[in-house]
Amino acid sequence: MKIVEALAAIPLFQGMNSEQLQKLALIVADQRYSRGQAIFAEGDAGVGFYVVISGKVKIFKLSSEGKEQILHVFGSGEPFAEAAVFAGSCFPAHAMALETSRIFFFPRLKFTLLIQENPALAMNMMAALSMRLKKFASLIESLSLKEVPGRLAVHLLLLAEEQERDEVRLDLTKSHLASLLGTIPETLSRILTKMTKADMIATNGPSITLLNRDALEALASGEERL
Repeated sequence: MKIVEALAAIPLFQGMNSEQLQKLALIVADQRYSRGQAIFAEGDAGVGFYVVISGKVKIFKLSSEGKEQILHVFGSGEPFAEAAVFAGSCFPAHAMALETSRIFFFPRLKFTLLIQENPALAMNMMAALSMRLKKFASLIESLSLKEVPGRLAVHLLLLAEEQERDEVRLDLTKSHLASLLGTIPETLSRILTKMTKADMIATNGPSITLLNRDALEALASGEERL
């Protein structure tokens, strides 16, 4: 896919005309990453932001003991590290490709000049950052206030909402999903088994069918325990 065509398909750049997209294409660094390759590390200078064109990227923190906590997983069309454009500070977390990925990099200084020419870009980025803040708030609430079954129930319900169906497909391995939920793979497997036995879900490989939304919502809200 050509760079301009790829840019036009990114929600962040909706509303830009052909001339504006051509200008944007001139500053893009079209990058490829292999599975497990680092994109940036916590503390690196925030010299720009990225958009996933294909593949998946995880954003994560590491504790002093080396334990990983995944904060976000981004897929096609999704931007990450946008705060660097406005703050010009260091990256607050690590980024790594979960699979072979094509990623566009936008250098901060050149992109800032384009924003001055096209203020709609700034509004689009603010909207993206607002959604990110909402997801962060939800993650913090889940990790601090909910038990692991409740966190998983929230995640499954969100997937069903995003995919607009009751049969959802997990786009993460169990180890990565466990990290996202703040637990370990063994605990996640036990909870999935309990949910299956309770007829809340049915599993088929990476696909999970939500059989009892009311029970999952009660679990997610903390009204019920597994």
